[in-house]
Amino acid sequence: MTITRPFERADIGVASRLFRSLGDPMRLAIVEILADGERRVTDLVQELGSSQANVSGHLACLKECGLVIDRPHGRSVFYRLEHEELFDLLRSAEALVARTGDEIALCPNLAPGHRLR
Repeated sequence: MTITRPFERADIGVASRLFRSLGDPMRLAIVEILADGERRVTDLVQELGSSQANVSGHLACLKECGLVIDRPHGRSVFYRLEHEELFDLLRSAEALVARTGDEIALCPNLAPGHRLR
């Protein structure tokens, strides 16, 4: 009989990749903005104060992960969240951060440059 450790399960690995896709501050900011409705790249660039290349790169990542879809409209392309479950995840994350934000912010294991073992 083969024993599968929880961290070796395929679904745990995929869930981990989902959280990694949302773990970048710029990508998470894009997802938060898109939770309010679809936007063009130029809208996101203005709202985020970032470059078009940077925002486009992060949108491409989110699109490849299946979290964001685009809709061409004339010469513009509008982006929106693909799945409504992502809204639920964001709201749950906001509630969790409201309850544990100080601990997360002060956690030495999550400090920049710290490597978990």
